[in-house]
Amino acid sequence: MRGAAGGANLLALRSHNTALVLDLLRTAGAGGISRLELAERTGLTPQAVSKITARLREDGLAAEAGRRASTGGKPRTVLRLVPEAGHALGVHLDRDELRAVLVDLDGAVVGERRAALDLGAGAEAVVEGVARAARELVADTLGPSEGAVGALGGAPGPMGGAPGRSGGAPGRSEGASPSPGGTAGRSEGASPSPDDDPHRPDGPPPPPDRAFAAVPGFLGLGVALPGPLDHVRGVLHRVTGFPEWDGFPLRDALARRLGVPVVVDKDTNAAALGLAVGGEGGSFAYLHLGTGLGAGLVIGGGVHRGARTGAGEFGHQVIQLDGPPCTCGARGCIEALCLGAVARGDLAEAARVLGAGAANLAGLLDIDLVLLGGRTVAAAPEAFVHGVGAVLDARARREGGQDGAVPVRLAPGGTRGVAEGAAQLLLAPLFGRGDA
Repeated sequence: MRGAAGGANLLALRSHNTALVLDLLRTAGAGGISRLELAERTGLTPQAVSKITARLREDGLAAEAGRRASTGGKPRTVLRLVPEAGHALGVHLDRDELRAVLVDLDGAVVGERRAALDLGAGAEAVVEGVARAARELVADTLGPSEGAVGALGGAPGPMGGAPGRSGGAPGRSEGASPSPGGTAGRSEGASPSPDDDPHRPDGPPPPPDRAFAAVPGFLGLGVALPGPLDHVRGVLHRVTGFPEWDGFPLRDALARRLGVPVVVDKDTNAAALGLAVGGEGGSFAYLHLGTGLGAGLVIGGGVHRGARTGAGEFGHQVIQLDGPPCTCGARGCIEALCLGAVARGDLAEAARVLGAGAANLAGLLDIDLVLLGGRTVAAAPEAFVHGVGAVLDARARREGGQDGAVPVRLAPGGTRGVAEGAAQLLLAPLFGRGDA
Protein backbone atom coordinates (compact mmCIF):
# COMPACT_ATOMS: atom_id res chain seq x y z
CA MET A 1 0.00 0.00 0.00
CA ARG A 2 1.41 3.40 -0.96
CA GLY A 3 0.35 7.00 -0.59
CA ALA A 4 -1.60 8.99 1.96
CA ALA A 5 -4.99 7.99 0.60
CA GLY A 6 -4.34 4.32 1.26
CA GLY A 7 -5.01 2.66 -2.09
CA ALA A 8 -4.52 -1.13 -2.16
CA ASN A 9 -3.81 -3.29 -5.22
CA LEU A 10 -5.90 -6.20 -3.98
CA LEU A 11 -8.99 -7.65 -5.62
CA ALA A 12 -10.64 -7.81 -2.20
CA LEU A 13 -10.41 -4.03 -1.97
CA ARG A 14 -11.41 -3.21 -5.53
CA SER A 15 -14.50 -1.28 -4.40
CA HIS A 16 -12.37 0.68 -1.92
CA ASN A 17 -9.93 1.65 -4.65
CA THR A 18 -12.76 2.58 -7.00
CA ALA A 19 -14.22 4.82 -4.29
CA LEU A 20 -10.86 6.58 -3.92
CA VAL A 21 -10.72 7.25 -7.65
CA LEU A 22 -14.36 8.36 -7.81
CA ASP A 23 -13.84 10.80 -4.94
CA LEU A 24 -10.85 12.38 -6.66
CA LEU A 25 -12.83 12.68 -9.89
CA ARG A 26 -15.63 14.33 -7.94
CA THR A 27 -13.40 16.84 -6.16
CA ALA A 28 -11.51 17.65 -9.37
CA GLY A 29 -14.71 19.10 -10.83
CA ALA A 30 -15.31 19.82 -14.50
CA GLY A 31 -11.60 20.47 -15.07
CA GLY A 32 -10.83 16.82 -14.50
CA ILE A 33 -7.74 14.96 -13.35
CA SER A 34 -5.21 12.80 -15.18
CA ARG A 35 -4.56 9.11 -14.59
CA LEU A 36 -1.04 9.90 -13.45
CA GLU A 37 -2.36 12.30 -10.83
CA LEU A 38 -4.88 9.68 -9.72
CA ALA A 39 -2.09 7.16 -9.25
CA GLU A 40 0.06 9.63 -7.30
CA ARG A 41 -2.77 10.71 -4.99
CA THR A 42 -4.22 7.26 -4.30
CA GLY A 43 -0.97 5.29 -4.10
CA LEU A 44 -2.28 2.85 -6.69
CA THR A 45 -0.16 1.66 -9.60
CA PRO A 46 -0.81 3.30 -13.00
CA GLN A 47 -2.01 -0.10 -14.24
CA ALA A 48 -4.59 -0.34 -11.45
CA VAL A 49 -5.80 3.21 -12.12
CA SER A 50 -6.12 2.46 -15.84
CA LYS A 51 -8.29 -0.60 -15.12
CA ILE A 52 -10.49 1.30 -12.68
CA THR A 53 -10.98 4.32 -14.95
CA ALA A 54 -11.68 2.07 -17.95
CA ARG A 55 -14.43 0.36 -15.97
CA LEU A 56 -15.83 3.71 -14.81
CA ARG A 57 -15.92 5.00 -18.38
CA GLU A 58 -17.60 1.81 -19.56
CA ASP A 59 -20.24 2.26 -16.86
CA GLY A 60 -20.78 5.88 -17.86
CA LEU A 61 -19.51 7.30 -14.57
CA ALA A 62 -16.39 8.96 -16.00
CA ALA A 63 -15.66 10.75 -19.26
CA GLU A 64 -12.81 12.60 -20.95
CA ALA A 65 -12.51 16.26 -19.97
CA GLY A 66 -9.87 17.20 -22.53
CA ARG A 67 -6.10 17.13 -22.55
CA ARG A 68 -3.49 18.77 -20.38
CA ALA A 69 0.09 19.67 -21.31
CA SER A 70 2.74 17.46 -19.69
CA THR A 71 6.37 18.11 -18.84
CA GLY A 72 7.41 15.70 -21.55
CA GLY A 73 5.82 13.51 -24.18
CA LYS A 74 2.26 13.74 -25.42
CA PRO A 75 -0.43 15.70 -23.55
CA ARG A 76 -2.24 13.82 -20.78
CA THR A 77 -5.90 12.94 -21.09
CA VAL A 78 -7.87 14.19 -18.10
CA LEU A 79 -11.02 12.53 -16.81
CA ARG A 80 -14.05 13.89 -14.99
CA LEU A 81 -17.01 12.51 -13.12
CA VAL A 82 -20.33 12.39 -15.01
CA PRO A 83 -22.73 13.86 -12.41
CA GLU A 84 -25.90 12.90 -14.26
CA ALA A 85 -24.92 9.21 -14.28
CA GLY A 86 -26.50 8.68 -10.87
CA HIS A 87 -29.01 10.17 -8.48
CA ALA A 88 -30.09 9.81 -4.87
CA LEU A 89 -33.12 11.02 -2.96
CA GLY A 90 -32.89 12.72 0.40
CA VAL A 91 -35.96 13.17 2.59
CA HIS A 92 -36.22 15.28 5.73
CA LEU A 93 -39.15 14.12 7.83
CA ASP A 94 -39.93 16.86 10.31
CA ARG A 95 -42.73 16.78 12.83
CA ASP A 96 -45.05 18.76 10.58
CA GLU A 97 -43.64 18.63 7.05
CA LEU A 98 -41.70 16.62 4.51
CA ARG A 99 -38.95 18.05 2.32
CA ALA A 100 -37.41 15.91 -0.43
CA VAL A 101 -34.52 16.65 -2.76
CA LEU A 102 -33.14 14.73 -5.72
CA VAL A 103 -29.38 15.17 -6.16
CA ASP A 104 -26.87 14.05 -8.77
CA LEU A 105 -23.48 12.46 -8.09
CA ASP A 106 -21.97 15.87 -7.34
CA GLY A 107 -24.60 16.42 -4.66
CA ALA A 108 -26.18 19.21 -6.69
CA VAL A 109 -29.94 19.51 -6.18
CA VAL A 110 -31.79 18.86 -9.43
CA GLY A 111 -35.30 18.66 -7.98
CA GLU A 112 -37.12 19.51 -4.77
CA ARG A 113 -40.53 18.90 -3.23
CA ARG A 114 -42.09 20.09 0.05
CA ALA A 115 -45.39 19.01 1.59
CA ALA A 116 -47.24 19.13 4.88
CA LEU A 117 -46.98 15.91 6.85
CA ASP A 118 -48.02 14.98 10.39
CA LEU A 119 -45.45 12.66 11.97
CA GLY A 120 -48.17 11.62 14.39
CA ALA A 121 -50.57 10.48 11.65
CA GLY A 122 -49.38 6.87 11.84
CA ALA A 123 -46.87 4.71 10.01
CA GLU A 124 -49.11 3.90 7.04
CA ALA A 125 -49.75 7.57 6.29
CA VAL A 126 -46.11 8.58 6.75
CA VAL A 127 -44.67 5.74 4.66
CA GLU A 128 -47.19 6.43 1.89
CA GLY A 129 -46.45 10.16 2.07
CA VAL A 130 -42.73 9.53 1.60
CA ALA A 131 -43.39 7.08 -1.25
CA ARG A 132 -45.68 9.54 -3.04
CA ALA A 133 -43.23 12.44 -2.70
CA ALA A 134 -40.33 10.30 -3.90
CA ARG A 135 -42.24 8.95 -6.88
CA GLU A 136 -43.53 12.36 -7.97
CA LEU A 137 -40.16 14.07 -7.53
CA VAL A 138 -38.32 11.48 -9.62
CA ALA A 139 -41.01 11.52 -12.31
CA ASP A 140 -41.14 15.33 -12.49
CA THR A 141 -37.37 15.74 -12.57
CA LEU A 142 -36.06 12.81 -14.57
CA GLY A 143 -39.17 11.68 -16.42
CA PRO A 144 -39.82 8.09 -17.53
CA SER A 145 -36.78 6.20 -18.69
CA GLU A 146 -36.41 2.86 -20.41
CA GLY A 147 -34.03 0.17 -19.29
CA ALA A 148 -32.81 -1.30 -16.06
CA VAL A 149 -31.06 0.44 -13.25
CA GLY A 150 -27.57 1.51 -14.27
CA ALA A 151 -24.18 0.66 -12.82
CA LEU A 152 -24.88 2.36 -9.53
CA GLY A 153 -28.37 0.99 -8.97
CA GLY A 154 -29.85 -2.36 -8.18
CA ALA A 155 -32.23 -4.07 -5.86
CA PRO A 156 -31.68 -3.51 -2.18
CA GLY A 157 -29.55 -6.05 -0.40
CA PRO A 158 -30.59 -7.91 2.73
CA MET A 159 -32.32 -5.47 5.05
CA GLY A 160 -32.83 -7.65 8.11
CA GLY A 161 -36.32 -8.69 9.10
CA ALA A 162 -38.92 -7.11 6.83
CA PRO A 163 -41.78 -5.63 8.72
CA GLY A 164 -44.45 -7.48 6.84
CA ARG A 165 -46.47 -4.28 6.55
CA SER A 166 -45.90 -0.58 6.19
CA GLY A 167 -48.66 0.79 8.33
CA GLY A 168 -50.19 0.47 11.69
CA ALA A 169 -48.83 3.22 13.91
CA PRO A 170 -51.40 4.74 16.19
CA GLY A 171 -52.01 8.45 16.01
CA ARG A 172 -50.35 10.97 18.29
CA SER A 173 -52.53 10.61 21.37
CA GLU A 174 -51.89 10.21 25.06
CA GLY A 175 -51.90 6.61 26.20
CA ALA A 176 -51.26 5.45 22.65
CA SER A 177 -51.89 1.83 21.76
CA PRO A 178 -49.05 -0.62 21.07
CA SER A 179 -46.08 0.87 19.22
CA PRO A 180 -45.94 0.72 15.44
CA GLY A 181 -42.96 -1.60 15.32
CA GLY A 182 -43.72 -4.11 18.06
CA THR A 183 -42.52 -4.20 21.65
CA ALA A 184 -39.17 -3.44 23.22
CA GLY A 185 -36.90 -6.36 23.91
CA ARG A 186 -37.56 -8.06 20.56
CA SER A 187 -34.48 -9.87 19.25
CA GLU A 188 -32.39 -7.83 16.84
CA GLY A 189 -33.50 -8.11 13.23
CA ALA A 190 -36.65 -10.04 14.12
CA SER A 191 -39.80 -9.25 12.19
CA PRO A 192 -42.77 -8.11 14.25
CA SER A 193 -45.77 -10.37 14.15
CA PRO A 194 -48.85 -8.95 12.43
CA ASP A 195 -50.81 -9.98 15.50
CA ASP A 196 -48.77 -7.58 17.66
CA ASP A 197 -50.51 -4.53 16.23
CA PRO A 198 -54.27 -4.19 16.30
CA HIS A 199 -53.99 -1.11 14.09
CA ARG A 200 -52.63 -3.09 11.14
CA PRO A 201 -54.71 -2.30 8.04
CA ASP A 202 -56.76 -5.11 6.51
CA GLY A 203 -55.31 -6.94 3.55
CA PRO A 204 -51.73 -7.44 2.36
CA PRO A 205 -49.21 -4.57 2.26
CA PRO A 206 -49.03 -2.60 -0.99
CA PRO A 207 -46.59 -4.00 -3.56
CA PRO A 208 -43.18 -2.35 -3.98
CA ASP A 209 -43.21 0.76 -6.14
CA ARG A 210 -41.45 -0.15 -9.39
CA ALA A 211 -41.29 3.42 -10.70
CA PHE A 212 -37.64 3.66 -9.67
CA ALA A 213 -36.50 0.51 -11.45
CA ALA A 214 -36.53 2.37 -14.77
CA VAL A 215 -34.26 5.18 -13.53
CA PRO A 216 -30.62 4.53 -14.52
CA GLY A 217 -28.18 4.87 -11.67
CA PHE A 218 -30.77 5.45 -8.95
CA LEU A 219 -28.96 4.79 -5.66
CA GLY A 220 -31.89 4.85 -3.28
CA LEU A 221 -33.41 6.92 -0.52
CA GLY A 222 -31.89 8.55 2.55
CA VAL A 223 -34.34 9.54 5.29
CA ALA A 224 -33.50 11.91 8.14
CA LEU A 225 -35.84 12.63 11.04
CA PRO A 226 -35.78 13.52 14.73
CA GLY A 227 -34.33 10.94 17.09
CA PRO A 228 -33.61 8.99 19.03
CA LEU A 229 -33.26 6.04 16.64
CA ASP A 230 -31.02 3.11 15.73
CA HIS A 231 -29.12 4.15 12.59
CA VAL A 232 -27.61 0.70 11.99
CA ARG A 233 -30.94 -1.17 11.99
CA GLY A 234 -33.08 1.71 10.75
CA VAL A 235 -35.42 1.35 13.71
CA LEU A 236 -37.00 4.31 15.51
CA HIS A 237 -37.00 4.71 19.28
CA ARG A 238 -39.23 7.06 21.27
CA VAL A 239 -39.07 9.99 18.86
CA THR A 240 -39.40 13.09 21.01
CA GLY A 241 -43.07 14.03 21.15
CA PHE A 242 -44.07 10.84 19.28
CA PRO A 243 -43.37 7.90 21.61
CA GLU A 244 -45.74 5.66 19.65
CA TRP A 245 -42.99 5.19 17.01
CA ASP A 246 -40.82 3.22 19.45
CA GLY A 247 -39.58 0.06 17.74
CA PHE A 248 -40.91 0.78 14.26
CA PRO A 249 -38.56 -0.51 11.46
CA LEU A 250 -38.83 2.52 9.20
CA ARG A 251 -35.95 1.53 6.93
CA ASP A 252 -37.42 -1.89 6.17
CA ALA A 253 -40.94 -0.52 5.74
CA LEU A 254 -39.77 2.03 3.16
CA ALA A 255 -37.46 -0.44 1.39
CA ARG A 256 -40.37 -2.87 1.11
CA ARG A 257 -42.71 -0.16 -0.15
CA LEU A 258 -40.32 1.41 -2.68
CA GLY A 259 -38.14 -1.54 -3.70
CA VAL A 260 -34.90 0.47 -3.38
CA PRO A 261 -32.12 0.70 -0.79
CA VAL A 262 -32.99 2.94 2.17
CA VAL A 263 -30.81 4.45 4.89
CA VAL A 264 -32.29 6.11 8.00
CA ASP A 265 -30.48 8.52 10.32
CA LYS A 266 -31.16 11.41 12.66
CA ASP A 267 -31.75 14.76 11.01
CA THR A 268 -28.75 16.32 12.75
CA ASN A 269 -26.37 13.51 11.74
CA ALA A 270 -27.47 13.74 8.12
CA ALA A 271 -26.93 17.50 8.08
CA ALA A 272 -23.51 17.10 9.71
CA LEU A 273 -22.53 14.48 7.11
CA GLY A 274 -23.59 16.80 4.31
CA LEU A 275 -21.51 19.62 5.79
CA ALA A 276 -18.43 17.41 6.17
CA VAL A 277 -18.70 16.06 2.63
CA GLY A 278 -19.22 19.64 1.45
CA GLY A 279 -15.84 20.73 2.84
CA GLU A 280 -16.26 21.59 6.53
CA GLY A 281 -13.14 20.13 8.14
CA GLY A 282 -11.90 19.39 11.62
CA SER A 283 -14.25 18.88 14.55
CA PHE A 284 -17.52 20.81 14.71
CA ALA A 285 -21.04 20.73 16.12
CA TYR A 286 -24.08 21.37 13.96
CA LEU A 287 -26.91 22.65 16.18
CA HIS A 288 -30.35 22.30 14.60
CA LEU A 289 -33.17 24.40 16.02
CA GLY A 290 -36.50 23.87 14.31
CA THR A 291 -39.50 22.07 15.74
CA GLY A 292 -36.99 20.50 18.16
CA LEU A 293 -33.33 20.89 19.08
CA GLY A 294 -30.47 18.48 18.42
CA ALA A 295 -26.81 18.28 17.48
CA GLY A 296 -24.79 16.55 14.80
CA LEU A 297 -21.19 15.98 15.86
CA VAL A 298 -18.21 15.68 13.53
CA ILE A 299 -15.07 14.66 15.41
CA GLY A 300 -11.79 14.42 13.56
CA GLY A 301 -13.57 14.66 10.22
CA GLY A 302 -16.08 11.84 10.84
CA VAL A 303 -19.68 11.86 12.05
CA HIS A 304 -19.79 10.71 15.68
CA ARG A 305 -22.89 8.61 16.28
CA GLY A 306 -21.76 6.74 19.39
CA ALA A 307 -21.74 3.05 20.26
CA ARG A 308 -25.53 2.81 20.00
CA THR A 309 -25.88 5.57 17.37
CA GLY A 310 -27.53 7.75 20.01
CA ALA A 311 -25.02 10.60 20.24
CA GLY A 312 -26.22 14.16 19.67
CA GLU A 313 -29.33 14.29 21.87
CA PHE A 314 -28.19 17.81 22.66
CA GLY A 315 -31.65 19.24 23.31
CA HIS A 316 -32.28 16.97 26.27
CA GLN A 317 -29.42 17.98 28.52
CA VAL A 318 -31.01 19.34 31.68
CA ILE A 319 -29.78 22.82 32.50
CA GLN A 320 -32.51 23.85 34.93
CA LEU A 321 -33.44 21.38 37.66
CA ASP A 322 -37.21 21.22 38.16
CA GLY A 323 -37.62 23.48 35.13
CA PRO A 324 -40.51 23.44 32.67
CA PRO A 325 -41.61 20.02 31.37
CA CYS A 326 -40.17 18.78 28.10
CA THR A 327 -41.88 16.54 25.54
CA CYS A 328 -39.21 13.90 26.27
CA GLY A 329 -40.65 13.46 29.78
CA ALA A 330 -37.90 15.27 31.70
CA ARG A 331 -37.92 18.81 33.08
CA GLY A 332 -35.61 21.73 32.41
CA CYS A 333 -34.23 20.45 29.09
CA ILE A 334 -32.48 22.99 26.91
CA GLU A 335 -35.01 22.24 24.15
CA ALA A 336 -37.96 23.12 26.36
CA LEU A 337 -36.30 26.32 27.57
CA CYS A 338 -35.16 27.40 24.11
CA LEU A 339 -38.44 26.69 22.31
CA GLY A 340 -40.36 28.26 25.17
CA ALA A 341 -38.41 31.49 24.71
CA VAL A 342 -39.04 31.36 20.95
CA ALA A 343 -42.77 30.93 21.58
CA ARG A 344 -42.74 34.04 23.79
CA GLY A 345 -40.96 36.00 21.07
CA ASP A 346 -37.83 36.38 23.21
CA LEU A 347 -35.18 35.46 20.65
CA ALA A 348 -32.38 36.96 22.72
CA GLU A 349 -33.20 34.57 25.57
CA ALA A 350 -33.54 31.64 23.15
CA ALA A 351 -30.09 32.41 21.73
CA ARG A 352 -28.64 32.75 25.23
CA VAL A 353 -29.99 29.33 26.24
CA LEU A 354 -28.73 27.80 23.00
CA GLY A 355 -25.36 29.43 23.66
CA ALA A 356 -25.19 27.87 27.13
CA GLY A 357 -25.63 24.43 25.56
CA ALA A 358 -23.07 25.22 22.88
CA ALA A 359 -20.58 26.31 25.55
CA ASN A 360 -21.12 22.98 27.33
CA LEU A 361 -20.30 21.16 24.09
CA ALA A 362 -17.24 23.29 23.48
CA GLY A 363 -15.98 22.52 26.99
CA LEU A 364 -16.64 18.77 26.71
CA LEU A 365 -15.38 18.14 23.18
CA ASP A 366 -12.97 21.02 22.42
CA ILE A 367 -14.56 21.51 19.00
CA ASP A 368 -13.28 23.94 16.39
CA LEU A 369 -16.58 25.39 15.21
CA VAL A 370 -20.29 25.70 15.95
CA LEU A 371 -22.68 25.77 12.99
CA LEU A 372 -26.33 26.76 13.41
CA GLY A 373 -29.24 25.60 11.27
CA GLY A 374 -32.93 24.73 11.26
CA ARG A 375 -36.01 26.72 10.34
CA THR A 376 -36.12 28.66 13.63
CA VAL A 377 -32.54 29.82 13.15
CA ALA A 378 -33.22 30.57 9.47
CA ALA A 379 -36.05 32.92 10.49
CA ALA A 380 -33.67 35.10 12.58
CA PRO A 381 -30.08 34.10 11.74
CA GLU A 382 -28.35 37.22 13.01
CA ALA A 383 -30.02 37.02 16.42
CA PHE A 384 -28.93 33.42 16.94
CA VAL A 385 -25.39 33.71 15.55
CA HIS A 386 -24.78 36.85 17.62
CA GLY A 387 -26.42 35.51 20.78
CA VAL A 388 -24.71 32.12 20.76
CA GLY A 389 -21.40 33.76 19.86
CA ALA A 390 -21.70 36.13 22.81
CA VAL A 391 -22.01 33.24 25.27
CA LEU A 392 -18.99 31.48 23.76
CA ASP A 393 -17.02 34.74 23.84
CA ALA A 394 -17.80 35.13 27.54
CA ARG A 395 -16.65 31.56 28.19
CA ALA A 396 -13.38 32.17 26.35
CA ARG A 397 -12.70 35.31 28.41
CA ARG A 398 -13.27 33.39 31.65
CA GLU A 399 -10.87 30.65 30.63
CA GLY A 400 -8.15 32.89 29.20
CA GLY A 401 -5.61 31.56 26.76
CA GLN A 402 -4.68 32.81 23.31
CA ASP A 403 -6.96 30.79 21.07
CA GLY A 404 -10.07 32.90 21.59
CA ALA A 405 -13.67 31.76 21.42
CA VAL A 406 -15.00 28.92 19.31
CA PRO A 407 -16.42 30.62 16.20
CA VAL A 408 -20.14 30.46 15.43
CA ARG A 409 -21.48 30.53 11.89
CA LEU A 410 -24.71 29.93 10.02
CA ALA A 411 -24.62 26.51 8.34
CA PRO A 412 -24.79 26.61 4.54
CA GLY A 413 -27.69 24.89 2.84
CA GLY A 414 -30.52 26.78 4.49
CA THR A 415 -33.71 24.92 5.32
CA ARG A 416 -32.96 22.08 2.92
CA GLY A 417 -29.59 21.23 4.50
CA VAL A 418 -31.01 18.17 6.29
CA ALA A 419 -32.60 16.80 3.13
CA GLU A 420 -29.36 17.28 1.19
CA GLY A 421 -27.49 15.53 3.98
CA ALA A 422 -30.01 12.68 3.83
CA ALA A 423 -29.12 12.16 0.16
CA GLN A 424 -25.46 11.96 1.19
CA LEU A 425 -26.32 8.91 3.29
CA LEU A 426 -26.48 7.13 -0.10
CA LEU A 427 -23.93 9.18 -2.03
CA ALA A 428 -21.06 9.48 0.45
CA PRO A 429 -20.28 5.73 0.70
CA LEU A 430 -19.94 5.60 -3.08
CA PHE A 431 -16.98 7.96 -2.71
CA GLY A 432 -15.55 6.25 0.38
CA ARG A 433 -16.91 8.96 2.67
CA GLY A 434 -19.67 7.15 4.52
CA ASP A 435 -18.67 8.89 7.76
CA ALA A 436 -17.06 11.85 5.91
